[in-house]
Amino acid sequence: MRLVTLCAAVAVLMPLPAMAQPLTDLVALDRSVAAFTGASVGEPGGATQPVDRRLRLAQCMAPPALSWYGSGRDTVMVRCPDPNSWRIFVPLNQGGGPSSSQPAVLRGEAVMIAVEGEGFSVAQAGEAMDQGGIGSWIRVRMASANAQPIRAQVVRPGLVAVSIGKALP
Repeated sequence: MRLVTLCAAVAVLMPLPAMAQPLTDLVALDRSVAAFTGASVGEPGGATQPVDRRLRLAQCMAPPALSWYGSGRDTVMVRCPDPNSWRIFVPLNQGGGPSSSQPAVLRGEAVMIAVEGEGFSVAQAGEAMDQGGIGSWIRVRMASANAQPIRAQVVRPGLVAVSIGKALP
């Protein structure tokens, strides 16, 4: 009898394994930001890149609230309206920044080439084979000696991206 009582007391005092808390769908947040701004990720006026997939945001009971943050409309604040919850800031791709007349990436310059897809993103060093402004498509090649050139979109100085599953122009 004492052993059963002792086992029951130990079981009550032991911490329970963390319950898996439902998380916010980050792809849905990307869609919400695109609907709010009227532009897709990477387009002028849209998010500069998808919401970081490493984030583990608690699921909201109500839809997230979106609003402009700052005076220049260059950032969107996404906020979970639940009490004591989260908020994130999504920077926007400003088409008025460096343009084709003022390149963000120069030919021969070292760049990071990000390859992005549904739920993942990897990056590797490479070289720009063309010059281009933010939002323009240029040829780049990975750092390996015999790499074939690929087309990537200039995200910002020193960074280009290729989205898998998205049609290229």
